[in-house]
Amino acid sequence: MPSPAVTAPHVRVPPPPPPPTPARTWAERHERPLLGAVAAVAALLYFWGIWHSAYHAFYASAVRSMTDSPLAFLYGSFDPAGSITLDKLPGFLWPQALSALLFGFHPWALVIPQALEGVAAVLLLHVVVRRWAGATAGLLAALFLTLTPVTVGLARSVTEDAPFATVLLLAAEAAQRATARARLRTLVLAGGWVGVAFQCKMLEAWAVLPALAVPYLVAAPTSLRRRIRDLAVSGAVMLAVSLSWMLVATLTPSAARPYLDGTTDNSPFGLVVGYNFLTRFRELGVDASGTGSIVADRAHGRVPAGMGDGVWKMFSPGIATQTGWLYPLAALGLAAGLVTLWRRRVPRTDPALAGHLMWGVWLVTFFVVFSFGSVTGHTYYMGVVAVALSALAAAGVTQVRGRRLLCAVFAVDVAWCAALALTCPRFFPWSVAVAAGLCLPGLALLVADRRSRHRTGLALALAAVLVVPTVWSASALSLRYNQPGGFGRVGPDSVRVHNPASALTPAQRRVLAYLTAHRDGARYLAAVPRWQAAAPYILAADAPVLPVGGFTARVPYPAAPAFHRLIATGGLRYVVLGRADLTRRARGARTPGRALMRWVLGHCAPVPVSGYTVYRCGPGG
Repeated sequence: MPSPAVTAPHVRVPPPPPPPTPARTWAERHERPLLGAVAAVAALLYFWGIWHSAYHAFYASAVRSMTDSPLAFLYGSFDPAGSITLDKLPGFLWPQALSALLFGFHPWALVIPQALEGVAAVLLLHVVVRRWAGATAGLLAALFLTLTPVTVGLARSVTEDAPFATVLLLAAEAAQRATARARLRTLVLAGGWVGVAFQCKMLEAWAVLPALAVPYLVAAPTSLRRRIRDLAVSGAVMLAVSLSWMLVATLTPSAARPYLDGTTDNSPFGLVVGYNFLTRFRELGVDASGTGSIVADRAHGRVPAGMGDGVWKMFSPGIATQTGWLYPLAALGLAAGLVTLWRRRVPRTDPALAGHLMWGVWLVTFFVVFSFGSVTGHTYYMGVVAVALSALAAAGVTQVRGRRLLCAVFAVDVAWCAALALTCPRFFPWSVAVAAGLCLPGLALLVADRRSRHRTGLALALAAVLVVPTVWSASALSLRYNQPGGFGRVGPDSVRVHNPASALTPAQRRVLAYLTAHRDGARYLAAVPRWQAAAPYILAADAPVLPVGGFTARVPYPAAPAFHRLIATGGLRYVVLGRADLTRRARGARTPGRALMRWVLGHCAPVPVSGYTVYRCGPGG
């Protein structure tokens, strides 16, 4: 009889071999040098020619004033004396003011933070999209964003949307990490970043909340109760950071801070909710007059052709040539991705589902908001739209497996780019021919069976799609098609600032010399009836000039009793009026500032100085 088997208790069972490491793709092997190349292209487009920057007279005046004192810095005072603020929250100008303190007050010093923020946005988008859709998609998204004209324009401007888009991408990155691991701390960080974005664009920052909250609510790997609790905590932090500046302004006595432009009652609520939000929806019948807001015609300046308010505004040449070159590819990325996820019946915690929810909700939300809200002829609002378009277009290129479908969308996108380009037929017309020449062989190779031909065809098709927007973006390197320091529009409709308002005219220099010599300890050198009249003196000499009426000339500041008190106490001795201010039409205008100017004409003594009339008020006037 055989003996029973004896089990050796000390024999170690070898561990199973580790799973094989998946082969790295070509993009993963070369990711760092490729990303470095994209960042270098972005830096070239964003920084080139900034030494030719001009001052944006309104914002640059505020930046110069903000460098004079902590109080002016905190509130975004327009004038050095800290009388009245911008008509927006000042957060977007804080980096520009710090740059001016570091490098000196120059036009290019104000553009440097914007260009750095543009490069940072490209790198952040790569991080977020790579984590969601892979290295190839991350690189493509960064490239798409770099070559979108509106992104180039923002990085070369002084508007608020360059820091706004960058901060929202920081919020998206934090929310993405929070969703993957259900981390409250990281979700709170995302809410904090949204609060920082509020300091740049006020209530527009909250439009991103659905794009950040929906993926967490759906895909975070924890219980529904905890997901709701986490979102509530993050929302409370977001609300606290968002309203922090408004709370400080509310609790500070009005006499201890500048008057809040855009309001009739000097309230942060009227500035943020009324003037900078509800008035944007006047076409929908929204009335902001009861909020303490100035209600005036917000459409100022030249509006590009085809860019009026309406449902189809986002497809008009005025906006689409700056933002919408990738509409077909982005639509493919969103639709095909959601269909694929539906067919696969992925679990709710699938990262791909969370990514599609975030970028899809992001794009749809801002599309709807800008379709019905007035953007007063400015395309720089579209920076946040370009971010989502770039992410979804990259996903469409890398994740769609159907070659025929991909070929069809590439063909549609090239045709769409050609149609947009032909709205300006004299602007580099050869780009359309080059796009067509690359598209046809690219599509032919894309449907080929051989893998090498497929890659070559995909590269040619991508090049065909990017030729025209690249030409538009690269045109920013010429002052003819983009003025650094301005509003950021790129291409044939851009407006060059011929008078940077930094150098006084001979007549203005004589006025400044006279006012300085006869100031006699007054708080202000003079009062002027418009901010445009004050800006040259602020930019050139940091002169404490009082702008009457704020940005719209309808703000009741200074009030008549305060104005008369300034004159009586010697805080203000002179009022400067130009020839245009003395016409019958100007004198008859029914605004608070014009009422004060009419009082000046009747009670102050004129002192002719060059092309202006300086009125001496008070004792001796």
